[in-house]
Amino acid sequence: MHPWPAHRALPPSERFSRPSTSAQSGQPDCEFIVVGSGAGGGPLAANLAKAGFKVLLLEAGEDTSADYNSQVPCFHAFASEDPEQRWDFFVRHYASDERQRRDCKFVPDRDGVLYPRAGALGGCTVHNAMITLYPHNSDWDHIAQLTGDSSWSSDAMHGYFERLERCEYRPWLALGEKIGIDPARHGWGGWLTTNVADPHLVFPDSELRRLMWKSVKAALRYLDLPPGNVVEDALTGLDPNDWRLVRRSAQGIRQTPLATRHGRRVGPREYLKKVECQHPDRLILRTGALVTRVLFDEGNRAIGVEYLSGRKLYRAAAGSGGDSAYGADGSDGPQRAYASREVILAGGAFNSPQLLMLSGIGCRDHLARFGIPVRVDLPGVGQNLQDRYEVSVVNRLPRNIGLLRDATFRVPVAGGPPPDPIFAQWLRGKGMYTTNGTVISVITRSAPSRPEPDLFLFGLAGLFKGYFPDYSELFRKHKNYFTWAILKAHTNNTAGQVTLRSPDPRDVPQIDFHYFDEGNDGSGDDLESVVHGIELARLMTRGARSLIEAEELPGEEVCNRDQLRQFVKDHAWGHHASCSNKMGPPGDRMAVVDSSFRVYGTSCLRVVDASVFPRIPGFFIVTPTYMISEKASDVIAAAARR
Repeated sequence: MHPWPAHRALPPSERFSRPSTSAQSGQPDCEFIVVGSGAGGGPLAANLAKAGFKVLLLEAGEDTSADYNSQVPCFHAFASEDPEQRWDFFVRHYASDERQRRDCKFVPDRDGVLYPRAGALGGCTVHNAMITLYPHNSDWDHIAQLTGDSSWSSDAMHGYFERLERCEYRPWLALGEKIGIDPARHGWGGWLTTNVADPHLVFPDSELRRLMWKSVKAALRYLDLPPGNVVEDALTGLDPNDWRLVRRSAQGIRQTPLATRHGRRVGPREYLKKVECQHPDRLILRTGALVTRVLFDEGNRAIGVEYLSGRKLYRAAAGSGGDSAYGADGSDGPQRAYASREVILAGGAFNSPQLLMLSGIGCRDHLARFGIPVRVDLPGVGQNLQDRYEVSVVNRLPRNIGLLRDATFRVPVAGGPPPDPIFAQWLRGKGMYTTNGTVISVITRSAPSRPEPDLFLFGLAGLFKGYFPDYSELFRKHKNYFTWAILKAHTNNTAGQVTLRSPDPRDVPQIDFHYFDEGNDGSGDDLESVVHGIELARLMTRGARSLIEAEELPGEEVCNRDQLRQFVKDHAWGHHASCSNKMGPPGDRMAVVDSSFRVYGTSCLRVVDASVFPRIPGFFIVTPTYMISEKASDVIAAAARR
């Protein structure tokens, strides 16, 4: 069991001297306070309000729903660099400066590699690639076994996916569901609409079509699937979210489901605004609210939060005001909000552990370095940080891709030139801009011994080699590139950590991933799997050499496995940070939350976001995070009614 220390009441804040009226009166503003509006907090806040509770949602960013960059699916790279919503984290892949500097994406002035996040209503779901892929059943069964809580079993958890999804790309199956025939087990009435790109978009571009066909043939030869699996793939429409493929962890060529409706991005932002319109008395959305700490009573019961109100107060935000001191940035000063039931943190893998530590919950020695009084000595806070590894195989083509010929990737502005023809198509819900740029996907195992498929390869019409300042401009400037992005899932390395840089809540925390052999993957399996992914991507383009001018990355001079290993170690990146407040049983000293999302050593405080996974699930983090948000909605509402 956790040896919880005797309670020590936190002293009044010396930094914030002007609490709000509610702080002076002590009257609750709501029943629940939710901090963060992304994949975890957004659906949770909306669901609790629909269930009849009064919810205050605090989001540090603003509502950017009117911004075309976050509406147009194909503009997701530009959305991640949009100054109105971007939060730029610069992270370390290695503690070693010598190793870190071998990465061409390293920015010396920021001492790290760009890790795009979003400060906006909807969190990172306003700039992600919208890929909505169901995780593996083993991800849920592992949590059920770890915690002893059968409600996390894979069959039970799939019900939450069915509840949140509104599948539009296989409408004929919805008719079968009405009469009890539902082998695919999609959801048909949820808040998240899913679609796939129109495959006919590629047909007019003969060279791209030939490149895709040759890649598909090479992939099928490599996969060498049994005839029965090939038939089932055809019957399921290459749909990775079809339950028949999910339950056997199928490999193969796949469509890529996206969270779009009528060609536009959809997500928690749209869900929140809809529920706010339906229940304005129960859901209060407060943007521009940077929460600085959780408030507790004389026990360890969370009763509210303290926050700063203003635009771009967090120093990751573009144009945040840099090193300005408290009260010197035009903010409204410190305020407090109180909840009669619970406080729920949903700031994500970086910000939720930061907020816990600022509130006195974390490793005693680490908090002492910054003069933060310890409320709960919880050493797992900020530890166990995980991510996927990603690399790209970038091919230069002799001519511009026909699909991109008329694309400017620019939003129309008043007094500016008219929008390009593809944007005009998008306004009608058609054309390439309704997609995220992915034209083909492959799911496979990097080795037969892997218990689950662990490689997701997706072909992109464009030049993409990771994240660095102004990376999105490559899509505008270079239209004669085709990229295979390789994503390694189920990584073994759990050595990443989030720690404080200072006690200033506006400062970005220190983020160290400790990649590959600097981490704790002693087997080296992660590295070998990524190298295998590069070899597979090359195999798929080998038959299309007549259509490719040159491989620019890794480059044809990087040919043997030792060279590929070094390339991966130098240039890999990730963008699915998770697991930094891991869930676990009471006997696990490094666990931060229990199977009901409750923070150990406290009451009325939970964390509901990607940070609570004990190990990183599936291929893309957003769908499992939506699912745990749905589960938390039930758990929290049931507890409140009791």
